[in-house]
Amino acid sequence: MFAVVKIGSSQHIVSPGQELLIDYYTGKTSKLSFDQIFLIVDKDQIMVGQPTVGKAIIEAEVVEQVKGKKIRVATFKAKSRFRKVRGFRPKYTKIRISKIKY
Repeated sequence: MFAVVKIGSSQHIVSPGQELLIDYYTGKTSKLSFDQIFLIVDKDQIMVGQPTVGKAIIEAEVVEQVKGKKIRVATFKAKSRFRKVRGFRPKYTKIRISKIKY
């Protein structure tokens, strides 16, 4: 069984028990639910949403908050000896999909 769900601004293919990284979630709860589900495939049964599958919910739980790989941004101007290097580490939330209800 798997489903295509919109989480934040991106779409993910998820199945129960799967762990994935999503954009940083700032809420206090450890249980999440997503209702924008575009496709559900369960063995030989396929449900395609128009645009979403009605009354379908994906439940997930927050595992941990993690930092991503460091991204470096370098600025250089020729002939003036100007160099500046900046960087940041994006924050992600690791979630585990617990069940897909439809």
